[in-house]
Amino acid sequence: MVKHIEIGNRGEDLAVKFLISKGFKILERNWRDRKAEIDIIAKDEHGLVFVEVKTRTSANFGEPEAFVSAKQEELIFDAAQSYMEQENYEWEIRFDIVAILVKEHTEWKNYDIKHFKDVFH
Repeated sequence: MVKHIEIGNRGEDLAVKFLISKGFKILERNWRDRKAEIDIIAKDEHGLVFVEVKTRTSANFGEPEAFVSAKQEELIFDAAQSYMEQENYEWEIRFDIVAILVKEHTEWKNYDIKHFKDVFH
């Protein structure tokens, strides 16, 4: 279990660095609302972006981005609505996935990162 959590945390760190390098401003990490957590809440030039990060050390069972379930999408959407209400935010929003496939997780230097924009509504 600890290994799984460590992989997720390291993946989120990589995702944050990646998003910052693309001009995003990170507003929140691991923002919680009742049953859901939003990995990263950021802003880009278009508006607020809710980012789900999926990190895997193998693609044997599928690409990382394939592991976002319909139930998880629903929970993220509900949490995003709560965040927007809390912040009185009424502008453009988007839901993205950052998928990270770590090839050599002992070093965390060899990985592929993909950014999927506007993946669900």
